[in-house]
Amino acid sequence: MTRPPVFRFAPSPNGRLHLGHALSALLNHDLARERGGQFLLRIEDIDTTRCTPELEAGVLEDLRWLGIDWDAPPRRQSEHFDDYAAALSRLESEGLVYRAFLTRAEVRAAVAAREAETGAPFPRDPDGAPLYPGDRALLQPEEIAARDGSGAPFALRLRMELALERLAHPLVWREEDDDGATREIVADPSGWGDVVLARKDTPTSYHLAVTLDDALQGITHVVRGADLFEATSVHRLLQELLGLPAPVYRHHRLITGPDGRKLSKSHGATALAALRAQGATPEGIRAMVGMTAERLS
Repeated sequence: MTRPPVFRFAPSPNGRLHLGHALSALLNHDLARERGGQFLLRIEDIDTTRCTPELEAGVLEDLRWLGIDWDAPPRRQSEHFDDYAAALSRLESEGLVYRAFLTRAEVRAAVAAREAETGAPFPRDPDGAPLYPGDRALLQPEEIAARDGSGAPFALRLRMELALERLAHPLVWREEDDDGATREIVADPSGWGDVVLARKDTPTSYHLAVTLDDALQGITHVVRGADLFEATSVHRLLQELLGLPAPVYRHHRLITGPDGRKLSKSHGATALAALRAQGATPEGIRAMVGMTAERLS
């Protein structure tokens, strides 16, 4: 018997929802209802400083106003730090995680020096950030030991090269298009280098949390913005390393502003609450994000 599909929407309550969130939430909700599946809500509130109960309440209010309902109580990441710690501990026990002590300033300086010396750009990940050069490239062993012993801040990073050596088969994922057809995508997590899985004062990173949450919530279809397409390679690698199932992925178009950049809270995207105050309706929001009664135009 085929299992009913499970979709999710996973906002961070560090601001009010905007049109980009509306597209993703409506698309996931509509697909779940059309296919006779479940729609779940996850509150990604790892950042307990910026994410507040008041902002979470605003997110829930926006979703209800759009006509979106969910089939189980929301999963809040802040209530599941033990789950992430257990997954991290498993990777550590297999020698796949290390403490990295270089500060952002030290990495920036090293990258600038390398580029000035070679005249060539330093390797960067798909988001444009320089790959982590490794402590041993810049620090003497005694300095690494001193920082470790002094309680200095650190990041817990994945040993990417070693992790890839552990794979027993090529890494791929299934990508669904707007018509529901799927194709196989070859994953290439090596382009991200030694990604951060947690920090000294932060029990998990986005990559680790989202991968584990999708598995623990039984998500079968991850529908999210195209800006996360490349990150799927990292998530597939973590799924393999942790023995987790791989959902079907679908990366939808982004809603962009007048400057062509994707909408974001940090760049002042107009909130749904403000649009509502100006007289917008849920049907009007659907039209604004290019969705019709038949779902997606």
